[in-house]
Amino acid sequence: MLAHTNRNRPRRAHTVPIPRTALVSGALAAALTASFLHAPQALAAPEEPRAQECDPVEEAPPKRQMRAEWIAGVENIDWPTEQGLSAEEQQAELVELYDGAVDRGLNSVIVQVRPTADAFWPSPHEPWSEWLTGEQGGDPGYDPLEFAVEEAHERNLEFHAWYNPYRVAMHEDPTRLVEDHPARQNPEWTFSYGGQLYYDPGVPEAREFVIEAMMHSVENYDLDGVHFDDYFYPYPVGGEEIPDQETFAEHGEGFDDVADWRRDNVDTMVREVGEAVNATKPHVKFGISPFGIWRNSATDPAGSDTSGMQSYDEQYADSRKWVTEGWLDYINPQIYWNIGLEVADYSVLVPWWEEVAATTDTHLYIGQAAYKVGEEEGPWTEDPGELSAHLDLNRDHPGVHGDVYFSATSLRTNAQEAFETVQREHYAHPALVPVAPDLGGESPPAPSVTRTAPVEEDLELDLTPAKGSEPAYYAVYAVEGVPEGKPVCGIDDARNLLGTVRAGEDGTATFTVPGAEGGYTFYATALDRLHHESGASEPRYLP
Repeated sequence: MLAHTNRNRPRRAHTVPIPRTALVSGALAAALTASFLHAPQALAAPEEPRAQECDPVEEAPPKRQMRAEWIAGVENIDWPTEQGLSAEEQQAELVELYDGAVDRGLNSVIVQVRPTADAFWPSPHEPWSEWLTGEQGGDPGYDPLEFAVEEAHERNLEFHAWYNPYRVAMHEDPTRLVEDHPARQNPEWTFSYGGQLYYDPGVPEAREFVIEAMMHSVENYDLDGVHFDDYFYPYPVGGEEIPDQETFAEHGEGFDDVADWRRDNVDTMVREVGEAVNATKPHVKFGISPFGIWRNSATDPAGSDTSGMQSYDEQYADSRKWVTEGWLDYINPQIYWNIGLEVADYSVLVPWWEEVAATTDTHLYIGQAAYKVGEEEGPWTEDPGELSAHLDLNRDHPGVHGDVYFSATSLRTNAQEAFETVQREHYAHPALVPVAPDLGGESPPAPSVTRTAPVEEDLELDLTPAKGSEPAYYAVYAVEGVPEGKPVCGIDDARNLLGTVRAGEDGTATFTVPGAEGGYTFYATALDRLHHESGASEPRYLP
């Protein structure tokens, strides 16, 4: 794998090796050194990016895709793997997960930081999470959210903070909460259902508190995204009714039907969170990963040709409305079923969701059930290529902008072999995160490759921003052959993308190409934090 470093700190990259027949060494390395010493410095970056008058690239993999994994904290699914680990042990576990994400070709992580009305950061609103230390309110000795964000950005991974809005506890006993827990101090905000404790979405004060608690992290940390999972009103439990009749009587004015009122409660929370995030940090994305079926067509003509549970009716989650109303930056439905499953066919749900998002600015990412591989009877076990087949199907649907895998642990355990197939067939080359035009941002000016130097068998490229610009990171490309003064079309082809590197505090970075072979021209581009890309730098040819 390629690696690269920044002058200040080692960094990890989304990289692939360029084709080569020999490593740079010995006399050739000496000759290259002389060549680089006498090469002119890169010219000043043009004020405008180079015009890209290039023919479409046929059969090239997508250059932009969301490639993410969920890292779950609840019940210690992914991180930390057990309660009570030392700060150093917790940090080492997360670094290992992040390095694995990079090695697997991912470009984003979705990390759970509020699993059960608690916090993975020093929140003034809620106690430290019990999933960290084993004791709710127990200080882990460092700031896990700060560490998680910084380490993700060091590797140029987008960081989405994942929250469960309403779940208070995986049990229903308020006395097991710390004494000053808001749910214990305000029991009228809660109800128990199915053996768990929840904030009641119908209580306005509870909703306002939940939003305030989550927004504290948005205001104080360098997040790239705010993410909700599929839990709103709880999943139905047979023979048990949600105990919110008194809440409906008090707050349900204007609604004759409790189901409509419940949906309105969830809609209000979703809309208000989106508004709060946009008002506070417009560059931060807001996305939700709902249950994969909104409604079945037998119930609603606008629904999908499926016959499974309907989140609209059972969880009061009107996920289709959130997209069509423009309240979200991305929707990430959990389409956790195989191709051909009669009640919920993956090949039916993907185009249905694509059509829902087609006329909006909301990006569509597909939630993939890596946890099922080898664990469930049927296609997930019998066909090791099921997961890769999902991405084959997605390629026929341009409205799909990427995939998110549940979860990080599965990608290195039960689904490891299946994901190696995904890498080989779909992630053999890095990908940039898709641009969401409605979030603003703009392409920086083109950077300069200010120095190229062989280091043992590797090649180092020093990258410098254009004067006055502050790119978030750089992308580096290797195009076979010598430039001829025509538009730089090679950077449109993802097969030429070597990887990315985060800019340091001074805006510079160093990208290392291991075992670089002669006969390639290298280019760099600069990108802002919303992934708008500059034109190419002046070429640096390696003879």
